[in-house]
Amino acid sequence: MSNPFTISDFTISDLRRRPEFFDTVAERIWQAWWQESDHPLAYISTRLRENVAATPIPFALVAHDGEKFLGTASVITSDLEERPQLTPWVAAVWVEEDARRRGVGAALVNRAAQDCFALGILRAYLCARPLMSGFYEGLGWIVSERKVGRHQMSVFFREAGSAAGPVSSTP
Repeated sequence: MSNPFTISDFTISDLRRRPEFFDTVAERIWQAWWQESDHPLAYISTRLRENVAATPIPFALVAHDGEKFLGTASVITSDLEERPQLTPWVAAVWVEEDARRRGVGAALVNRAAQDCFALGILRAYLCARPLMSGFYEGLGWIVSERKVGRHQMSVFFREAGSAAGPVSSTP
């Protein structure tokens, strides 16, 4: 994985290098995607521990301003049960409300994709609910399918060598 780098007023680091953010990342992922389905926080913490193992994938990134948590994104092998053949996936992109519209989400997504490509991966995927589709399209991700699964997800991909889109002012 690449070293931490700073973008304007924040830094993106691999969670393995900044383990003090582990509990916050787990809690945000749980609140955003798992709490309503009655999965315990411990379940997400266990899954997130896979992201700090000494394997190339999965991994998690954390955006921070010094010790202040700003957001997170992960790269995992599979994120959409309807498309198990597609891998890897940029997933669990979360930006704190007070850090939105500062390019944090765009930087996390772009960094996650670039870290995949640095591993020799030629194509990365992500899925999003319709509300967020425009954000990812604005970053240069290409829609391959819409209305997939029970949440009507859009499936996107980006290929190695494709330029990252402009930094958006949302997430």
